[in-house]
Amino acid sequence: MRIAVLSPFVDRSHGTERALAELLQRLIRNHACEVHLYAQSVKELEVIPFQRSSAEFSARVVWHRVPKIPGPHLLQFSFWLVANRFSRWRDTRFHGVRYDAVFSPGINALDADTILVHAIFHRLRELQDASVQSGLRRLHRTLYYRLLCFLESRVYQKDHLRLAAVSRHTASQLNDYFGRMDVQIIPNGVDTSHFSPENCSTMRAAARRKLGYAREEVVLLLVGNDLRNKGLPVLLESLCLCRNLPLRLCVVGNDAASVGSAAVGSLQLQDRVTFAGETSDILAYYAAADIYVAPSREDSFNLPALEAMACGLPVIVSTNAGVSEMISDSKNGLLLRNAESAGELAGLIQRLAGDRKLRVELGEAAARSATTCTWEENASKFYEFLLAKRFAHR
Repeated sequence: MRIAVLSPFVDRSHGTERALAELLQRLIRNHACEVHLYAQSVKELEVIPFQRSSAEFSARVVWHRVPKIPGPHLLQFSFWLVANRFSRWRDTRFHGVRYDAVFSPGINALDADTILVHAIFHRLRELQDASVQSGLRRLHRTLYYRLLCFLESRVYQKDHLRLAAVSRHTASQLNDYFGRMDVQIIPNGVDTSHFSPENCSTMRAAARRKLGYAREEVVLLLVGNDLRNKGLPVLLESLCLCRNLPLRLCVVGNDAASVGSAAVGSLQLQDRVTFAGETSDILAYYAAADIYVAPSREDSFNLPALEAMACGLPVIVSTNAGVSEMISDSKNGLLLRNAESAGELAGLIQRLAGDRKLRVELGEAAARSATTCTWEENASKFYEFLLAKRFAHR
């Protein structure tokens, strides 16, 4: 099967793009798909450039480089919509390249026939905090979200479009906002050969030493981008309520410092919070941590929480995150019912921080649960999803 895949960029520092990279590798390796990636930039994924003279391609992703322009994100994204469509038209018209499926992880084109949804911007727009930004930044973000919401309304209601979602949580939103009751659920996976208790145990001492954590300190970890919706503000408030405990918090993400610095100062948590930029080498942070905390206000899945589970970390996960569907409360993790409640979150943190035995028990159970969520299973379900589309049109 020959698949066109549309994504502005692919790397392993962002959850959706990391999931896409894992999926593409297994579609090629396990299902003999020919994958043609239309993207503006690609990092940490083995690719070969498209050559019009090549009739066959080896078991690697074929990269069709889509041009990019400088400017604000709204302008770049608008250009991307036009440029990736033109690139595919050119390859079809002049090089005879045709595809069995045109696949997009989210809204990246108007003409994709298969979409795996990782976020619902109608919901994210509802959660926008008007007080956070002002002036041109606020205007730009508002216009960008309006564009994405317009595209969602136009694209997701097309009868011929086959939709899949990474969780029941997201599938339910697709039904609520767009009346789509036919959504296939294909959860994310995790590479348990990399994210494992054994690997973390080997790295733990060196990772904690490098990050400056004392042996007696209990380290909380939060990983992600768009950290307001990941729950960083309420997590900082809850940390303030736990001053009696030897807690440290590490936040990893591209906007970590910009989102959290002011709150850290006002709450006087400078000696307890560390901000790190986004990274594809995240294993060391899982190794250094004692508890993974994901108090999401809204999250279609939350891949780092699943990776933390695979590493044997006890997790606290908001019921607003799709990954919470894999959590049995107090058995393989703890569920946060109200993502806006710093008091509830502080209580869960105190429960784990003060009970090492419980941390070990929940972490071991979490690691066992994660072994059932593999990228191989993810790719198999997605391949079957593609085959169903192909046969339906014969």
